[in-house]
Amino acid sequence: MNESIDLLLNHRSVRQFEDRPLTREQKETIVSCAQAASTSSFIQAYSIIGVTDKEKKRKLAELAGGQAYVEENGHFFVFCADLHRHEMIGSMENKNVVPSIESTEKFMVALIDTALAAQNAAIAAESMSLGICYIGGIRNKLEDVCELLQIPSRVLPLFGLAVGYPAEMTEKKPRLPINHIYHENEYRQNEEEDQEQLEMYNQIISDYYLERTKGMRNDTWTSQMATMLEKQSRMYMKEFVKKIGMDRI
Repeated sequence: MNESIDLLLNHRSVRQFEDRPLTREQKETIVSCAQAASTSSFIQAYSIIGVTDKEKKRKLAELAGGQAYVEENGHFFVFCADLHRHEMIGSMENKNVVPSIESTEKFMVALIDTALAAQNAAIAAESMSLGICYIGGIRNKLEDVCELLQIPSRVLPLFGLAVGYPAEMTEKKPRLPINHIYHENEYRQNEEEDQEQLEMYNQIISDYYLERTKGMRNDTWTSQMATMLEKQSRMYMKEFVKKIGMDRI
């Protein structure tokens, strides 16, 4: 074990922050670390919007489903898949890049680039003893988010990242057993064994919630996931992505 591995293994989401803004140096360090992430073919298909305006943060918190920690944190970053600059590059170089940047492949490249950059940012923040929480709720109403942040076509806000000084630390959530995640040489398919592992994991999660909530909650992981997936959400996404020119398929 080393310091980096300890940091990674001790991640947890923080949802209560001190009323203490990040310094300019902290923000720039986090963004620089995001930029240091791997990027497919050097395309760098993402942008990061830092939101400091109190009214914009309040509105984003509302759009994200009333999550107070979107508004109350040290700094709020919005990570966007971005092919807008690449359209501009095509104009600069007199090349027809539109069929490529409207392809599913480049859409996937932009999503992956953004996620890699964001995780670098999250780890950088945690290495400075800051807490983080990813906010997928900004995808609830992307039309409104794009209008609020004046986001152009071919740019897709994927998630927010609330960063700040933790006011309260939750217990680390137990992850799935490693042999349920890691397959070697081929995808292991043993439904009976997988279900047994999930039942054992369910007990771990149930015990975790019982302790964390002092007996008020004891739901299992599979019940959480099935309930969540049964309810359709953000089903407008395919049409929205087409509308902003990110993917024509």
